[in-house]
Amino acid sequence: MNERGSLQANDAQGSRKPSLAPGLHIVATPIGNLRDITLRALDVLRAADLIACEDTRVFAKLATHYGISAPTIAYSDATQEAAEPRIVRALAEGKSVALVSDAGMPLVSDPGYRLVRAALAGGHSVTAAPGPSAVPMALALSGLPTDRFFFGGFLPAKAVERRRAIAEAGAVPATLVFFEAPHRLAASLADLAELLGDRPAAVARELTKLFEEVRRAPLSELAAHYAEQADVKGEIAIVIGPPGEADAPAADALDSALRTAMAGASVKDAAAEVAARFGLKRREVYARALALKREGVS
Repeated sequence: MNERGSLQANDAQGSRKPSLAPGLHIVATPIGNLRDITLRALDVLRAADLIACEDTRVFAKLATHYGISAPTIAYSDATQEAAEPRIVRALAEGKSVALVSDAGMPLVSDPGYRLVRAALAGGHSVTAAPGPSAVPMALALSGLPTDRFFFGGFLPAKAVERRRAIAEAGAVPATLVFFEAPHRLAASLADLAELLGDRPAAVARELTKLFEEVRRAPLSELAAHYAEQADVKGEIAIVIGPPGEADAPAADALDSALRTAMAGASVKDAAAEVAARFGLKRREVYARALALKREGVS
């Protein structure tokens, strides 16, 4: 749909409530500072027939601040089974539905793709009012390469799964971006430093808020710093530089790393960890690991 046609004022002065074209409107909301909402987002939210919110209580703060009075419905991982049919029915009735998350751009590590898919399957219009997102903001503030990046969402909470995810992402030739919870930050940074080596990195916390902080340092320094911080709070993004040519190890260093890794993991997992740490091709490291295995390393 033509963006200029999605909202039309009922009179030349715009004194009446604007009309909003039927369909699903994905709307970005502030990630912290309420003033970061766009004028278009406010127009859409004020004109929508229904607003699907990740958490209606969180959205109520924004709605109260900006005088948004449209009815809301909770749409989250826990409620989407019940909410999705109601929202699709509203779309089928020709209503305009806005989709918002608790903060930032919906669908980015938030529920919503199922609803978009259902709306498209029903032949309904889907458009977006773009705006704030923590991923590109953290990337921009990190001082790390921005021409190519990989967003890995939240790292797994369990240590084994987290280390596997880090090993898989570590081989990607791009800057990495992860979200993390405050109480797991120290453990995740320790795993990142161990598995990826001392890559340059940044921890971006409380972006756009009063106590915004971006700490830039090699992973080992960040891991040591946050290991001593017991009261870390807020929303957190970790940005890690891509593997570089300087990370390439000598043959002896590679073998030593593989021997250490294979002492506590399978050949496949050990090769994945070491490949990620040094930014090498996994199949080549796996081949070397098999060779060491045949030589009697266990």
